[in-house]
Amino acid sequence: MSTDRTPALTDAQLDRAAGVLLATACGDALGAGYEFGDPLPETAEVGMVGGGAFGWTPGEWTDDTSMAVAIAEVAAAGADLRSPEALDAIGARWVGWSREAADVGAQTRAVLGAAGAAPTGAALTAAATAHHHLTGRSGGNGSLMRTAPVALAYLHDPDGLVEAAHTVSALTHHDPEAGEACALWCLAIRHAVLHGTFDGLRLALDTLPDERAAIWAARLDEAEANPPSSFDRNGWVVQALQGAWSVIARTAVPDGELASHHLQRALGAAVRGGRDTDTVAAIAGGLLGARWGESAVPAPWRQMVHGWPGLRGADLVRLGVLAAGGPTGSSQG
Repeated sequence: MSTDRTPALTDAQLDRAAGVLLATACGDALGAGYEFGDPLPETAEVGMVGGGAFGWTPGEWTDDTSMAVAIAEVAAAGADLRSPEALDAIGARWVGWSREAADVGAQTRAVLGAAGAAPTGAALTAAATAHHHLTGRSGGNGSLMRTAPVALAYLHDPDGLVEAAHTVSALTHHDPEAGEACALWCLAIRHAVLHGTFDGLRLALDTLPDERAAIWAARLDEAEANPPSSFDRNGWVVQALQGAWSVIARTAVPDGELASHHLQRALGAAVRGGRDTDTVAAIAGGLLGARWGESAVPAPWRQMVHGWPGLRGADLVRLGVLAAGGPTGSSQG
């Protein structure tokens, strides 16, 4: 049955929507074994080797994808991610995940702990605000790494997308730049799913006040001019976005039928960039999957990738389509 919540997607758009979570997880799992390492040579081979600081199994995703899955589950149920009920549900899912997780980001762990055993969305947001005022900073990459499902939930509504991206980011990251980064990246993912190009990130700057748009435009210029290894503080949300955009913009797109190989090559470049490898690759993966689709993800990756809460690649494909409303939405240009 059609609803007014989601657009009717073409087969190509469905493929791209299905690729968002899958490629996020593949980038995450690809980078997991190299996290905190130095940059690698451009010729270095990388793979889903597992191991790393937290002893991941080969193909296992990390907190980046696990937190995104929680958001996608709520979106797939048809909830407006801006609503108190949806935010409560996301928070509850994160708390349950964090109790068994091998890796929870320091800022996220602090906020979840301060918000109580069964926090509401409002309690999480308040705890995130208090954390910011206590520490003087909250601009880590932990909200950007999980933000891709927000784009899928608002393919029909860019204004709602911006509001939801800021709201979901603020559950753990009070810094306005974290919210801006999430909104910009989600708008880019939305555009890629609907139109099949990477143009959406630059177009998204039009949603910002002139002064902020100029700042972000300069940051994108910097990303396009420099390799991902240049962004050696990629635990900061700004440099995480720059690192992800660097690998997308600077990795050559092969000609013709091989064009979709760009996804695999760009994710490899993200890992070789070093330091917070899983997160930069996960962020890049969301946009690469939105552009090139599920069909561009190498079969061995689909088969290997897995993680909390007991999901595999095919499950992420289904979850991504459900979060986007699947093939039953109403038409939207």
